[in-house]
Amino acid sequence: MKITIVYDNESGRPELKADHGYACLIESEDFPSILFDTGASGRILKHNLVELAKDFTDIGTVVISHRHSDHTGGLKSVIERNNDVDVYLPESYTTGVSARRVTRVGRPVQIHPGVVSTGELSGIEQSLVLTTGKGLVVVVGCAHPGLDNILRVASGFGKVWGIIGGFHGYRDFFELDYLSLVCPCHCTIYKAEIQRIFGKRCLNGKVGTVIKL
Repeated sequence: MKITIVYDNESGRPELKADHGYACLIESEDFPSILFDTGASGRILKHNLVELAKDFTDIGTVVISHRHSDHTGGLKSVIERNNDVDVYLPESYTTGVSARRVTRVGRPVQIHPGVVSTGELSGIEQSLVLTTGKGLVVVVGCAHPGLDNILRVASGFGKVWGIIGGFHGYRDFFELDYLSLVCPCHCTIYKAEIQRIFGKRCLNGKVGTVIKL
């Protein structure tokens, strides 16, 4: 399995565009590629995908973590270029979506074998739990329900090995000490402190970051 960050506030390469927002592409031989969130701009999302030798037509499933525009802004562009995608939205996302297959998620649901949604937590956001060769990896958008809450739900599926995504203002860093991978992205306020505490276990997420699992 491979996760590539395709939209983020920071870029790791000059040809990739940074912008306030988040999206990552999850690729595996076991299921169609999943785009988790779509950033704020379809134009920037497309640019970064092309630079990374990807395309909207490569995407089989789109999962939206929550309704904020910096995570949903590229959704229309994805669907316009690939109407065959399966779209999974949290129940609180009430805007109409024109994809052929749309699932609104309240409770935990299996999206593909080894890919489970936590369900919409705190009435605002869903996260993904991925089964990898290293253990469970949790992918979050902004962690609005609280990182501890998300990890508690995820741990119901097994032992969590790592977490990737936006942590917002989370500061209970030592509650994450059992994790082998911590990859803060997007809206994470205390990135520098997380990097200092976790050292080699921390990967600073930017556009172009690739995580092989």
